[in-house]
Amino acid sequence: MLFLIVDDHPLVCSALDGMLRTAFEPCDLLQAHSAGEALETVRRLEDIDLVLLDLKLPDVEGFQGLVQLRQEAPRIPILVLSGLEDVRLAQLAQSYGALGYVSKKSSAAEIVSAVREVLAGNTAFGGVSVPYEPEELAESDQVSRVIGTLTPQQTTVLRLLGEGLLNKQIAYELSISESTVKAHVSAILKKLEVSSRMQAVLLAQRGMLGQPSVPMASSAGVFASADR
Repeated sequence: MLFLIVDDHPLVCSALDGMLRTAFEPCDLLQAHSAGEALETVRRLEDIDLVLLDLKLPDVEGFQGLVQLRQEAPRIPILVLSGLEDVRLAQLAQSYGALGYVSKKSSAAEIVSAVREVLAGNTAFGGVSVPYEPEELAESDQVSRVIGTLTPQQTTVLRLLGEGLLNKQIAYELSISESTVKAHVSAILKKLEVSSRMQAVLLAQRGMLGQPSVPMASSAGVFASADR
């Protein structure tokens, strides 16, 4: 059994590593600390049995990491691990091809159970109970799908637009020319089907580009007991 853990928090990776080695002995585990590292790993190895994916990674926004992995390796099952117990996020994760969604605050037994379900070809979306509005989910889903088609550079430009930066400021931040920034902005507006920077930012905020930060688990969760 070969697992790939994709998370940029060493504590989480360590806890998951120990948990999976105990529950699925013998098994091998790999770690990636960004979406880019994860993509390189799935391109290099074809025998990965399961990817455990954190949504909050340093080089992507929202569900972009999930979208990229799903496109690159459609046969590998993905179980999303999130610090947020939110049925809306779980529904969106499922719409992007994840087979499961588990809170990081879940017990070791609950996480292992979800892993077993996904490995068996089933889905595992239990344990999330935050109510959502179907209309809000549909709108956010549509926007998130479009945002998932943006390149990493375009996603970064859109985030900086949301912070109120001008083209020349974005160019300075990213060490690119102002004309390149303008080209990215034009491409973003076209993909989002809007006519202004403000509309693009507002639309992205209704999608998952600006999703809340994923907090570390509290003492009630399994990761609180990991070695520090």
